Amino acid sequence: MTAAVAERGATPAPVRGRGSLLARHIGSGIGEAFVATLVAVAVTAVGLVAFSMVQWPAFNSSNVTRALTTVGQVVAAVFLVAAIASTRTRRGTWFARPWVAKVLSWVGISTFVTCTLGMPLAATKLYLFGVSVDQEFRTEYLTRLTDSAALHDMTYADLPPFYPAGWFWIGGRVADVLGMAGWEAFKPYAIGSISVAAVIALVLWSKLIRADWAIAVAASVTALTVAYSSPEAYSSVIVLLLPPALVLGWGALHRPHEGGRGTAGGWGAVLGTGLFLGVAATFYTLYFGVAAFAVGLMGLVAAGLAVRERYAAAHPRLGDTAEDSGPAWRAAISPLARLVVIGVIAGLVALIVWLPILLKALHGVPSRSGSAFHYLPESGAELPLPMAEFSLPGALCLVGLVWLVVRAASSRRAQALGIGVAAIYLWTLLSMAATAAGTTLLSFRLEPVLLVLLGAAGAFGFVEGARAIYQAIGEPSRFRLAAVAVAIAGALAFTQNIPHILAPEITTAYTDTDGNGVRADQRAPSAVAHYGAVDAALTAQTGRPRSDTVVLTADTSFLSFYPYYGFQALTSHYANPLADFAGRAATIEGWSKLKTPGALLDALAASPWRAPDAFLFRNSGDTYTLRLARDVYPNDPNVQRYTVAFPKDLFADPRFTITDIGPFTLVTLRR
Repeated sequence: MTAAVAERGATPAPVRGRGSLLARHIGSGIGEAFVATLVAVAVTAVGLVAFSMVQWPAFNSSNVTRALTTVGQVVAAVFLVAAIASTRTRRGTWFARPWVAKVLSWVGISTFVTCTLGMPLAATKLYLFGVSVDQEFRTEYLTRLTDSAALHDMTYADLPPFYPAGWFWIGGRVADVLGMAGWEAFKPYAIGSISVAAVIALVLWSKLIRADWAIAVAASVTALTVAYSSPEAYSSVIVLLLPPALVLGWGALHRPHEGGRGTAGGWGAVLGTGLFLGVAATFYTLYFGVAAFAVGLMGLVAAGLAVRERYAAAHPRLGDTAEDSGPAWRAAISPLARLVVIGVIAGLVALIVWLPILLKALHGVPSRSGSAFHYLPESGAELPLPMAEFSLPGALCLVGLVWLVVRAASSRRAQALGIGVAAIYLWTLLSMAATAAGTTLLSFRLEPVLLVLLGAAGAFGFVEGARAIYQAIGEPSRFRLAAVAVAIAGALAFTQNIPHILAPEITTAYTDTDGNGVRADQRAPSAVAHYGAVDAALTAQTGRPRSDTVVLTADTSFLSFYPYYGFQALTSHYANPLADFAGRAATIEGWSKLKTPGALLDALAASPWRAPDAFLFRNSGDTYTLRLARDVYPNDPNVQRYTVAFPKDLFADPRFTITDIGPFTLVTLRR
């Protein structure tokens, strides 16, 4: 789809030749995305390897890596400015060739991501947020799928995954090919996947709008994504692609005045939108839901506009000739049919990861208490209004809001992004209303999506606004240069502040202990440093491979570094709903209240789930303890910790082997 198609909804070619045109468009886009991916992977790999060859000081104790991050961002900006200059240079020189601008832009975008995320983390092997909080179960998931390519739940044995495995499965295969442990591959894979998604988004933008605008808006969206979404790397991929995907989706659904030549009738956009939604479903359920909601809203709006157009043609104003084209409602069939096709394509792609859990659910009973939707922080109880904040992102979002309103009737880009923004606010209101039913729709996690949509609109608004001012004041020769200078200054002011925005997440990456038992800030490691000894004892005593061993422990970060299965997840919010989190918790408490080793052994044998092969406790006087969690939504925090204590004499049987390792006590069961 060309810039003209995206902006004006250019009409389809006759049926003859449409298939070959569609194939040509798809082939061109896929080929360009493939080459861009290779460039991004190469830039990221070279950058991260180069960073790792120097002994850098920790980010939280020195400004050295912050300074070098700024240098890298300036270099990336030079590439991007050169790419834009290349697109605007008159033909006749090598610099003006399209491939030069494309390569420069891909290198610039991937350099920005690599330097902004890789340089501050250069002295640690951990990614943003280390292995803390949510990053713990994400690392566990990557470790699971590094150990095996089969779709397994991250924690529980004998269950397919509930959380979409797409991003983690690809990362597991990458780690396996590179011979890296899952936890160690997390950082380079996260940074690399964001770089790849950023250049693919740029390729998509370049198929929708003019090349220089594509570079500018892609750079703006990438900077906002890195600043506000990168800790959750697998969602960042969807965030980066969502704005151009919405523009693509609107081009697929809303096609007024059809009947001309030059396009594939919007079916390439239908295919692309369906594939995007399908990939989103395999990566991140919430963002898939929001994207599908937005596209569905687009379909309804497009159907309404088509009906209005048909009705207006059949009931012209005085003096015009009426068109007899049948009932007006029939005009809704085309956009709604396209919407159905998009849904079918998305569903087929989504089944790649969702089919196993759907089949399992036919024979299982999902948990009715405690879920990922049971979380309502303060930000989830208010409408996000980033355009009202006194900051550079706030100013960009304000410009975007103004542009969306001003251009709503004349720009298809504004219509697409505006519907996306409206969908987010509707989802947020629905989430707030859902609290009355005892749940939420996790609207607080949509703030990065709202930011990038308004940021993309802000980039368009700045460019078009600057052009309007330029024309209004008589087109002075220096004005364009001044506008470019303002844009560059604003961009650098924001981007060099990104490490400050991410400072808590970066600091945690240095204060957490990694899988080698090392804290990157060179301070004393935590109890995680003993995990290696625990793993050695476990494998020696059970004689089982890690992937065939179930461990009951409250120190679930152990499962992030080694691919053992757990008997219980960290909290119910990360647990597979088919695992019966509440039932397992009650069972664990019941075991702790037994009186004899024989009774415990009988209870383990009678467990409705695969029983633990080992227990990893904390030693506390006459008992071994586990710190478990229960869901206490609607309270905030939504998790309550409590301790379950096992009397030591419960394990006074030769079938149990007890080993003290640092603060841990490992109890293995001889079967």
